[in-house]
Amino acid sequence: MTDCNFLQKAISLVQQATAEDRNKDYENALEHYQLALQYFMTALQYEKSETSKKVVRDKVTEYLNRAEQLKEYLKKSKDERKPIGATTGDGAGEEGDADSKKFKAAMEGAILKEKPNVKWEDVAGLFQAKEALKEAVIMPLKFPHMFKGARRPWRGILLYGPPGTGKSYLAKAVATEANSTFFAVSSADLVSKWLGESEKLVRSLFEMARANAPAIVFIDEIDSLCSARSDSESESARRIKTEFLIQMDGVAVGQQSRVLVLGATNLPWALDPAIRRRFEKRIYIGLPDLASRQRMFEIHVGKTPHSLTPSDFRRLAESTENYSGSDIAICVREALMQPVRKVQDATHFKRVSAPDRENRTLMRNDYWTPCSPGDRDAVEMNWMDIEDGNLLLEPAIVYQDFRRAIREVKPSVCRDDLERHESWTVDFGSEGQ
Repeated sequence: MTDCNFLQKAISLVQQATAEDRNKDYENALEHYQLALQYFMTALQYEKSETSKKVVRDKVTEYLNRAEQLKEYLKKSKDERKPIGATTGDGAGEEGDADSKKFKAAMEGAILKEKPNVKWEDVAGLFQAKEALKEAVIMPLKFPHMFKGARRPWRGILLYGPPGTGKSYLAKAVATEANSTFFAVSSADLVSKWLGESEKLVRSLFEMARANAPAIVFIDEIDSLCSARSDSESESARRIKTEFLIQMDGVAVGQQSRVLVLGATNLPWALDPAIRRRFEKRIYIGLPDLASRQRMFEIHVGKTPHSLTPSDFRRLAESTENYSGSDIAICVREALMQPVRKVQDATHFKRVSAPDRENRTLMRNDYWTPCSPGDRDAVEMNWMDIEDGNLLLEPAIVYQDFRRAIREVKPSVCRDDLERHESWTVDFGSEGQ
């Protein structure tokens, strides 16, 4: 997302917040003010004009003050609704237990119940990243005697790089391959509109991870929670970061050492330095190389009928330099749609023989497939004229379908973005290819 998009998103959220504020829907207004402030702060990091920066800072101060007013109002309203005596004596303990149960119940949804079924071999390239994750997750479980004394597995790993390069996909592979409890969380799971609840959610997350060790806590887009601290940020945002720092420090103590914190971000330079330090291993997930791109094409095509040879896949990889893994996935999806469009556009069809879909050992000769009007067996009709949909045999995918898709799908990562990631890697990270 560009700086312009961050600013537009912030303005859109503020408009929504002010409308809710006028309608006295203060809870939702506060939530949207807080989200808008996050986008404003991110936009400031990209803004080059000092005049524009001043305008944005003034607006941030204005909306921050209003957000703090709403917080105080909602806190007082909530306190007034508490039963008499709830804050003293045994009632306080009961309420604390109830709060703890409530926060842990909220975190239950973050536990991945079903494995994503993404294996290491499904991740093309990224050999160093996979090896680091195996060192941190798989080997300590399989060979615990190797990780005693001074030799300890990594406690925090940060995966960073441009969007669409496979950071979240790697996390899915970890969830599949590791015999550990996997927590997948984002800022939406940990940010609450109630004062003081966000840090309690963070604490509950780590308490549950330690109780279910060995465990992996995966935090996607961690920059939205742990951006660099500043004088203009809200008190609640500062408390969330402080709680993260405390909990991540606690991960390396005693039983807690069996908890790995795995973070992913597109904006590593936006992270608070103290948070960055706690990620002992920082791995750059860059654009795929030639061999990885070829493998990605083969993986995404899968078992879909096609006529491509290994040399065709190689040529496709050579023509998609600077494409991310996500871009290649979109290219393949675009190419896979070409047979559908050929069926839609066809004015003539003909009968062909092909194995039965249910029983591949049987041959059928009543399938319809698109053909040119000049074909000697051509029948003038369209796809709507085929009464039994099971009798349609779509054309196989050919190399030209992919060439057409590549012309239509452009790379989503710009050179400036790559240079910034590479510069940050020189200072703080390591290559993940």
